[in-house]
Amino acid sequence: MARMGSRLAALAAFLVAAGACGGSSAAQGGTDVGITATQILLGNTIAQTGPAAAYGTIANAENAYFTYVNNNGGINGRKVTFTVLDDGYNPAKTVPLTHQLIEQNKVFAMFSGLGTQPQVSVRDYLNSKSVPQLFVATGATTFNGDFSSHGWTLGWQPPYQGESRIYAKDILQNHPSAKIGVLYQKDDYGQDYLKGLTDGLGSKASTMIVDQESYDVTATVPSIASQLSKLKSKGADTLFIFATPSFTIGALAIVTGLNWSPLTYLNSVSNPAAYMKIAASKGAKLDGVISVNYIKDPTDPAWADDAGMKLYRTVIASCTTCKPDDGFNIYGVAVAYTMVDVLKQAGSNLTRANVIKIASSQLNETNPFLLPGITVTTTSSDHFPIMQEQVVQWTNGAWHLQGSLINERGTIS
Repeated sequence: MARMGSRLAALAAFLVAAGACGGSSAAQGGTDVGITATQILLGNTIAQTGPAAAYGTIANAENAYFTYVNNNGGINGRKVTFTVLDDGYNPAKTVPLTHQLIEQNKVFAMFSGLGTQPQVSVRDYLNSKSVPQLFVATGATTFNGDFSSHGWTLGWQPPYQGESRIYAKDILQNHPSAKIGVLYQKDDYGQDYLKGLTDGLGSKASTMIVDQESYDVTATVPSIASQLSKLKSKGADTLFIFATPSFTIGALAIVTGLNWSPLTYLNSVSNPAAYMKIAASKGAKLDGVISVNYIKDPTDPAWADDAGMKLYRTVIASCTTCKPDDGFNIYGVAVAYTMVDVLKQAGSNLTRANVIKIASSQLNETNPFLLPGITVTTTSSDHFPIMQEQVVQWTNGAWHLQGSLINERGTIS
């Protein structure tokens, strides 16, 4: 009996150890919660209503790509089931909806949840449950830079601080006497952009930035007129707008209404051509606005015969609510491509632990929807998937690429 007891104890210890590793080694294969013989369950929270509703189409485009993959054999025989819940860009809603997806829907991983504050609000919970929080739809530096303390969370797009450093380089090189005014969203999202700008300007920041004004995301768009008036009154001849799309559109129109013509820099997460054209329809004068991009612009005829753009058009055609020329939709297809890439690489070892390992340290992807030369790369010591961007300038009703790719890898930690 003693020998039998010791054997049972050894067996129990083995099972516990196997469970901690997701149930199996890579050689043997294995699965985890949210994986069935035929399905991979993914969850998402995003704003499809509220102040950031313009981003809601991203999830629809992602689902279109998953549908395309499912219709073409799926992922190693399994099909993706993607559950999307609307949190209205409100962390107070993100938390219970995320709990629902994990505890009731039993999803394998959270994918492309939107928003800095919403995703921060559930990061500790997801990490405590060892649930991958993959490729969050925010460039907040913390989601990649703090991987050592939150090893189940990973961003995808270039970090906001790196983007702002590119703007700072452009200012120092081409506009060294600029008097800068900044309009930014009063939360981690806006402050991340502001930090990148001040860090990039270095010792010149204190003299070049003449004023910085914040706004609350729950405010009304017309209310930011007072902040913009203050920036103008302080003598700013260069304006940085670090805002979400509805506030960006409003700001561009208000600036024109103030008879103010500053050199304007616009953050990339609000720069799709479709939204620039909305701003123009509201009277905004846009020629000369500067931003950056890393994804191909679906409104740019230069990509008409590009294989990646043709694939995008094929994929997005299945989404009845998606406007093909909306840059947020090609973003959604591009990040879904990376998610599928990771799941395919996992092969028979489709466990949460293996998937986060691949995503955080083994990516080396050429994504057909990104600008040529940009790679999606992670290593064991660098968890920032995309660190290359290119300056664009708005002239004659369209964005035009300027110069060459700028690589910010290694400048953010």
